Order: sequence, then structure tokens, then C-alpha cells
Amino acid sequence: MKISYNWLKTLLPVDLSATEAADLLTASGLEVESIETFESIPGGLKGLVVGEVIECVKHPDADRLRLTKVQVGTGEALSIVCGAPNVAAGQKVIVALVGTKLFPLTGEPFEIKKSKIRGAASEGMICAEDEIGIGKSHDGIIVLPSDTEVGSPASSVFNIENDSVLEIGLTPNRSDAASHLGTARDLMTILNSRDPELKLSILENGFQSLPDSTKLNKVNVEVTDTSSCPRYSGIVISGIEVKESPDWLKNRLTAIGSRPINNIVDITNFVMHELGQPLHAFDLDKIKGKKVIVRKAKDGENFKTLDGVDRKLNKEDLVICNETEPMCLAGVFGGMESGVSENTKAIFLESAYFDPASIRKSSKRHALKTDSSFRFERGCDPDMTLKALTRAANLIFELAGGVLSMEVVDLYPEKLEPYKVAFSYNNCNELIGKEIEKERIKNILHNLGISIESEGADGLLLSVPRYKTDVTREADVIEEIMRIYGYNNVEAGKSIHYSAMTSTDDSPTLLERRVSAVLTGFGFTEMMGLSLTAETNYSNPEQLVKVVNPLSADLNVLRADLLYSGLQAITYNINRKNNDLKLFEFGTSYFLDSTNDFGYGERKHISLFVTGRAVPENPYGMNAKTDLSFLKAALLGIFDQCGIENIKTGDSTRSEFDFGLSFTLNGKILAEAGSIKSSFVKKAGIVQSVFYADIDRNALTKAFKKRHIEYAEVSKFPAVRRDLALLLNAQVKYSEVEELAYASEKKLLKEVNLFDIYSDEKLGGKKSYAVSFLLQDQDATLTDKQIDSVMEKLLKNFKEKLGAELR
Repeated sequence: MKISYNWLKTLLPVDLSATEAADLLTASGLEVESIETFESIPGGLKGLVVGEVIECVKHPDADRLRLTKVQVGTGEALSIVCGAPNVAAGQKVIVALVGTKLFPLTGEPFEIKKSKIRGAASEGMICAEDEIGIGKSHDGIIVLPSDTEVGSPASSVFNIENDSVLEIGLTPNRSDAASHLGTARDLMTILNSRDPELKLSILENGFQSLPDSTKLNKVNVEVTDTSSCPRYSGIVISGIEVKESPDWLKNRLTAIGSRPINNIVDITNFVMHELGQPLHAFDLDKIKGKKVIVRKAKDGENFKTLDGVDRKLNKEDLVICNETEPMCLAGVFGGMESGVSENTKAIFLESAYFDPASIRKSSKRHALKTDSSFRFERGCDPDMTLKALTRAANLIFELAGGVLSMEVVDLYPEKLEPYKVAFSYNNCNELIGKEIEKERIKNILHNLGISIESEGADGLLLSVPRYKTDVTREADVIEEIMRIYGYNNVEAGKSIHYSAMTSTDDSPTLLERRVSAVLTGFGFTEMMGLSLTAETNYSNPEQLVKVVNPLSADLNVLRADLLYSGLQAITYNINRKNNDLKLFEFGTSYFLDSTNDFGYGERKHISLFVTGRAVPENPYGMNAKTDLSFLKAALLGIFDQCGIENIKTGDSTRSEFDFGLSFTLNGKILAEAGSIKSSFVKKAGIVQSVFYADIDRNALTKAFKKRHIEYAEVSKFPAVRRDLALLLNAQVKYSEVEELAYASEKKLLKEVNLFDIYSDEKLGGKKSYAVSFLLQDQDATLTDKQIDSVMEKLLKNFKEKLGAELR
């Protein structure tokens, strides 16, 4: 938010520099992020002076050039070559001296240098309007009145405004400061708090009452949705002349980055930035049926906004309508057909208070961010509507003429009362950590506009105005006192109090450390995904936890899993040429839960994502891509380090997987991993395979065993590996093969591993598993007879129970 310091001083006349004011505002919570210099004429006419042409003759080598001698008050006349047709001796003119930088109306700025033009020396430049940025004319040089003093700076001749513009990083809760008035109120409160004898007050020039209405016009106003529009006010002004605004008004708006349009629109913008109350002017002749109806839009209703875009309205959008159609998306954007134009002769001027949530939703829904919606969605002052109308109307009478032809209509069926807050001095002092004088507290409250309804021995009953939208509790009032009093004025305590943790269960912390250690060893990097995501990512939106006031349509629900935030991170990295990724996250998902009082539940997860190469590109042939087996190895490493045994592996049925595995413990799924379907990956803008694992963190924590790593002596006797190529029906899962193998040989069989899967039409609808078996005896070297006996037993069981054949 930008604040013009010159403008602010018309409301609060203070003898402070802009930097001093910025420091005070920043200390009070209105952080001034930067101070910019504004000049109504670029360059401020620096280096330009008034000169007098004492000699003017024709250039001997150019018909259109003149050789002049110009006195600029330095004693010695300057020789200047001039091409203007109207230059003549005796004129008072504007001269740009050598070294001056000019900012023309068109083109790039340039510097005046001593030069030769057609052989004649030129020591400056006699200027036209457009050459110095004060006007559009290029018909000739500027000729000043004969009594203008030679040598005086050009800036003293023209009405130039120099201003300091404060860029304030306004936080969402400070709607009361979203104007010059609100900022001036805070600055006044700070200064009066520091010096009670100062007694500064806000000036209210231009707020005199309205003249009597001629009653020549009548507009019927109806509000059908008073919850979305608690207050609606309006007047009619006729006989106006729409034209360009005066320089002072254009300068005020230009300084804060608002583009001047015409006097009527500029006045509404001026009042909005001055008082924080948005206004809207409708062309009276374009209000069909002379009716203004405030209602909710019809679902799918068409409306063309000022930017020329046809928009489909939602049934939750609040609109300002005439007898037949919408004229304005309330509090957000005006319509193409009903706005003020150069032909407008009468206007209906609107000043209203709209429900912040309603405006915010419409603004986000239609991706329209305006100065008006910025204020309405944070909460305006319902008591400001008539004051803003009066201020704007008086400016219109002054700058556009006209008369009040319909008296004020003010629909306010249920007054929004101030907030009532009980305040205790003792609580204030305890929370702040310092005792502040009662009179100083009351002085701060008074200057902030907070009224004292009654006073007791230790406290006050306060009436907080509605423009203080974030001050509804005692703690909020104390915060207001604290920021004005100054955080830097509260000394640090001499002692520090610390409450030691009493929990003895450190399993979650140990678990995270072990999992992180395993995954970083595999080359993973930890990530943190956003908990907000888009509703469109899910096929069951009715089961999602929705955000009441979403920042955007892409962030309107809480994530139901960690898949999409991981894909988003992968997309972000791949777009920046980081294609080989191994990511993990300790995260939470959210769901609706009718079993508790809140109606919501959470699940804790550990998510793993791999894509691209397993190791960096190298010349040694180690360029294998990450796949499901890599992910499986990482999961098994986690289970091993967490002391979890007897994990069963099966096929996963998750809908987002093309194929995947499930890892169960005692019949309950502990984790699932698989290759993400191409439809999900392509939707995220990824063109390479992505593999994803989801661990139930709560289940993992329950199964986690605090154990020290125990080391065993390496067996003195060698292990023996045997491989079998088993031809099986397509329905047989590898987990059945593994489970049957361990059940068949419990003593000598140490490891079973699937190292190849083959399927082909030639196999007749079957598939081939290439499985390795590792056999070892801890007490003796295995004999061929022992090995053959075990393998025969395994093969027999595979044939009888799984219908396997050897290939």
C-alpha cells in the first residue's frame, strides 16, 4: 500500500520528515518497506532556468535555425542555436544548461551537452513544453511573461509537486490502516502518546454537510441480501461535466500509482484512498427502470466487466443490478455498460458496506484483484459510508459542477454495533511485562478511536469501533496499546523461565532420525510440501476438508494425501533441469471425521518419490534409472533400522498405481509403493516415470522398536545360491512364492529374491518368475545332498500348491 506523505499531512499537519514518520509507523506495526520520491514533472526541472533572449539572428548555413544570445543571470550570455519558429529577441524563455538531463514527454531522457550545430557553438537549449515534460505542445518554445525574473529556477515558475511516497507492507488484519486517514490516525496516536501536551488531531476539511436536494431525480434502491450487504447508501448528482481532473488531484493519484481517468472516477478513487471507503459511480441514464437492486447473482448469469471480459457469475456472487441486469460485481469490479463516460450528465453515487467473506470469495472466484476488493475483503468501516459520500459529493460539486438531485438513501436495517471489550490494567501490565501509566493507556485508546463507556478501579469497559476489525478481545486491545507504546520501550527481563518437557515417549523423534538416516544414505533429500491443494485433484470432493476463504482456486482444500504436493515439487525441479530426484517428506493429510466433535481428522505419513537416474551420469555404465525395486530397497532398509520384522509383501490395489506393492505387518498395511499412473504424471506436466511410496507413520511408530544395533560374527561357512525359473499362472503373486519357500525350509533358507519377471504370449497366459534362494548352515559346510534335498522340497511344494513348472 502506498501513502503520499504530502497527502497525509493535509489530514495531520506534522513537522516531521518522511523518514522520521516512516520510522514511527514501522515501530508501531505499519512497516514502511521503502520511501520513493515522486515528482509531478520527471526530473523536477533541475538544471532549467529562466533566460532572456538578447539577440536573435538567422543561421548563415541553415534557413530554419537561429543563432541566439541568452542571458541566464550568470553575467555572460550563452550562445544557443535554436530551431523554434517563434524565438525572438526580448523573450523570457526556459533554458536547459549544459549538463542538464531532460525528460521529454516521448522518447528517452537525454543530457544537454556543449555542441556545434552547422558550425555554430551551442551552450544549452531553449525548451518547448514537450521537451521538458510539462505539456504536449511542440509548436514552439515556451515564452514566459515579461516580468519573470531572469536566472530563477524553472521549478519556481511552474507548479511542480515533490512528494515522498511510503510503501507500507500492510498485514491482512490492519484494514483500519488501509487509507491515508488510518495511517494518519496511527501517527497521531504515536505522537500524542509520546507528548500528551501535543494534542494533535485529524483535520476534516471538505466534510461539510450536503446542500438541499432539488428532488428532480428518483432511484428506487432495494437490498434483498442484507447479510452480504448490511448497509447501502447512495445519492444522485445531476448536471455534471465529465472532464480531465485538475493537476493537484492527478498528482495525488499518480504519486500512489493510481492512473487518473476523469474527474468523477478520480474523485471516487481519491476518497477511497483517503478514507478507506470504496465508492462507485453509475451513469444515471444507464440505470434501467431507475432501480438499483442489491442481490445474489443467478447461477451462470452473464456479466461483462469493465475490462471487456464476459464472465459467468456464481449464485454466491453479490451484484448491483438495475431492473433487468447486473451493473456491477459488488465491491469488486464495475460493468462495461453502466460506467461513467465523457457523455455522462448525471450519476448515482454508491457507498456501501459489504460482508468481507462474500467479497473475498467473488474476488478469488473471478481472479479479480482491485483496490476496492482489497479493502472490502479485509473489512471496511460501516460508519464511513455517509461521510465518504459527503466528501465525494462536495469534491464533485467543486470539480464537475452539478446539483444534488436526490437526497441520501441509506438502507441500514440492523446497525452493526461497536465491539464491547472489558479491559483490566493488571492483565495489561502482566501481558506486556511492564506497568504503563493509566492516563497514558487512556490517551492511546482515545486517539485510536476506542471509547471508554465506564471505568472501574482496575479496568475499563471499552467500545471498539467497527473499523478495528481485529480488536475484539482484551488481548487485542493490549496489543494495540503495546504497539503504540513501543516494543522497544519494554526492557528485557532479568530472568528466563523454561518449562521442561515431561513426556518420556521419544519414539516419534527416534523414528524420524532413523528414517532420515536411512533415506539420506539412499541419496534422498527431505522436502516440505504445501498442505493446501486443488479440489480438482481428487475424484471425491465431498470427502475433502475445504478452506472457507481460499487464497485461490488451486489452494481451496487441505490435501487428502501427499501425492500431489510431491508431484508439484518434482515438476518444479524438472522445470529447472533437475531431473534425477529422490525426495521424502514427513507430512500430514486431512479428512472429514464425524467420530469427533470437530468433524475433522488427520493422518501422518512418510512419502517417498523417485524419478530419473539412480546415480549421477557416469562413464562406467552405472546409469540405471530408479524403479520400484529401488523404492522397495529403501522401504526394507527403513523397516530394518526400525527393528520391524516379519513384513509381508503383496500387490497394492491403490488407484493411482499402474502396478505396486503393499507391505503388511500382522495383517495391517504399513506401506505401499508403486509406479504412478501416466495420467497423474502427465497432468502434473512430467514426462518421465515417477515412483511413489506412502508409509503410515502412526503404524510405523507403533511397530517401532527401540533397540541397539547388534553385530554377529560372519559365518565361517559359505552360503550357496540356487536359481529357479518358475512358470506360474498369471494370478499367482510373488508374495505367495516367497511365503511358501520360507514355510518349506526354516533352517537353511536365509534369503529369497525375485530378480526377473517374464511374460509373453508364447507362455500361454502364464508368467515366469526368476527366483534366487540363498542357503547357509551356521555350523557346517553344506553338502550337495543337503542342497539338492532342500531344492527338491521347494520345487515339490511349488508344483503341488502353486501349480508351478520349471522352464
